[in-house]
Amino acid sequence: MRSATKIIVSTLGVIIGIGGIDHGFLETLHGNIPTSGNALGEGNNWTLWKQGGEGAFTLIPNYLITGIVSIIVSFSIIIWSIGFIHRKKGSQLFLFLCILLFLVGGGVAQLLLIILTWAVSTRINKPLIWWQKILPKNIRSVLAKLWLGSLIVFSLLFLSALEIAIFGFVPGLNDPELILHICWSILGIALGILLLTFVSGFSYDIDRQTNNVI
Repeated sequence: MRSATKIIVSTLGVIIGIGGIDHGFLETLHGNIPTSGNALGEGNNWTLWKQGGEGAFTLIPNYLITGIVSIIVSFSIIIWSIGFIHRKKGSQLFLFLCILLFLVGGGVAQLLLIILTWAVSTRINKPLIWWQKILPKNIRSVLAKLWLGSLIVFSLLFLSALEIAIFGFVPGLNDPELILHICWSILGIALGILLLTFVSGFSYDIDRQTNNVI
């Protein structure tokens, strides 16, 4: 079985790519017009609620072009994350693509996720000596069972928050301020679960390495 760390990083890379595609698509909806400053897509008339949209920065002064480039780079990140991030220099190129995505309108809010994913990607198939020292074996045994479930929960929460950020849809709610608070609350909970996912993934891989499990 592939390492938990690799699967976690690949999944997060796909999520980052989806976020970039989302930003790029929304930017292309503006059409072939100059960008209005650095913030893209905040409260524009193609969203379904006044807080709708996602902030982004771009060096390309055209909505249509920056959107298309953002989509292309996002697909590159997805492909690299799935098939190549575990290879030599894989984490470095992943970071390069993510920086490029940020510069062409792929979004600002994803920066923390990008940094965390890149940092964890440097540990793929590496001896996790420091983590082995600070995590007692009995705790590792418990954490090792949680990585896949916590990864799934994080992914669902993050994608739900992404949907709310664009459309403002929460079943049974119409108050935009409350919906916005819910969106940020979901992201906060997701971040906590993500950190658990990293530690539990490391725990699984430590046990896999020490027990020579294939």
